Amino acid sequence: MQEKNILILGAGKSATVLIDYLLRDAEKKLRKFVIADVSLEAAEQKVKGHPSATAKALGIENEAERKGLIQQADLVISMLPPSFHPLVAADCVAMSKHFFSASYSSAEMKKLESEIKEKSLFFLNECGLDPGLDHMSAMQLMDREREQGHTITLYKSFCGGLMSPEYVDNPWNYKFTWSPRNVVLAGQGVSSFIRNGYYKFIPYHMLFKRTEEVHFPGLGTFEGYPNRDSLSYREIYGLQDIPTILRGTLRTQGFCQAWNVLVQLGLTDDSYEMDLPKGFTYRMLTNTFLPYDPNKSVEVKIKALLPEVTDAILAKLAWLGLFEDGPLALRKGSPAKILQKLLEEKWNLKLGDKDMVLMQHQVEVQVGERVKRLVSSLTVKGDDQAHTAMAKTVGLPLGIAVDLFLEDKFSSRGLLLPTRKEIYEPVLQQLRVEGISFEESESWIDEK
Repeated sequence: MQEKNILILGAGKSATVLIDYLLRDAEKKLRKFVIADVSLEAAEQKVKGHPSATAKALGIENEAERKGLIQQADLVISMLPPSFHPLVAADCVAMSKHFFSASYSSAEMKKLESEIKEKSLFFLNECGLDPGLDHMSAMQLMDREREQGHTITLYKSFCGGLMSPEYVDNPWNYKFTWSPRNVVLAGQGVSSFIRNGYYKFIPYHMLFKRTEEVHFPGLGTFEGYPNRDSLSYREIYGLQDIPTILRGTLRTQGFCQAWNVLVQLGLTDDSYEMDLPKGFTYRMLTNTFLPYDPNKSVEVKIKALLPEVTDAILAKLAWLGLFEDGPLALRKGSPAKILQKLLEEKWNLKLGDKDMVLMQHQVEVQVGERVKRLVSSLTVKGDDQAHTAMAKTVGLPLGIAVDLFLEDKFSSRGLLLPTRKEIYEPVLQQLRVEGISFEESESWIDEK
């Protein structure tokens, strides 16, 4: 067996479980790993003195050092922020190295597609949680139905990173379990999907009013709001003629109503910068987005401007500190960045907190004259602050795919997603061994 050298770029939270999984049998499988991060300390924490792994400090924009590390590797895993993937991918193509990531396959990445195929390289993107586990579990379910000659007429999918219910200790029932910035900016733009053959477009200012209930057995009912782009998944999943397709994000009940107030006020706007004077308070910040009235309180003005605001919603805003006279933690930046700074303090995971990842596919299929409804649900809970549910569901699918590739289990080459049966079947099978599996229910809802 020939020794393999694997380079992992990025040692953030989501890389923890990935690295642990790949180092588990590294010595036996003759694999050597380099974990490179802008923080040497972060890389060393992930290596934990393992004899098959080396920690390196790397500023990804240092071209000479980056290319030097890639040149020495047989395979590169990028756990960097998505904007850096094309930079790394271009180097991998130039040096004929295989490439893996959990992030979306970008337009820049697709420009490399022909060269990737010409060099017979294996480039796998979107193999984390969402995207990743959603692709694999949905395709497994729908391919099974199509192989039986059934026609898929509805596909809905929802995913959310939440708190495990027993660790909820605030009125929002929420804390950050992944990128705070992505949470604050979630949904900006226009959401597009199809319902019963009709195109639907929801602008950002209406998004958090347009939720639907999603039930998980044993956990209760959550609310889902549409993701920005559901339409492109018709081609990815082979559902070009489907009457209903929608992908969404899950939150606990009541979250979206309260979050919508922040959207309507303008506190999630990232399009301009504020430069506020010293001594500016959170109450003053909130008031900047409200009509002038020297006699009415901020709370009264919010209710007058947004009649749907209840006392329960005001209580959520008050808990965040938006009505307090304390000074801003950040005075210069966009409203979204100033809000994010506050939320990072309020929604920070405490020592001992455990998170939870939920995913659910809802599929309806035409079976002769009848309609069958399938609901496939996943619940994953975190073990601790390092081995969170988010880290497990992002890192394990990617780690398993890398392991299978190194074992020569995949014959495909090119710029790929884990939507092929050759990839998703063995990855999902190993995920079940690791304790990550979907529960499925089936019912008949119509006869024609």
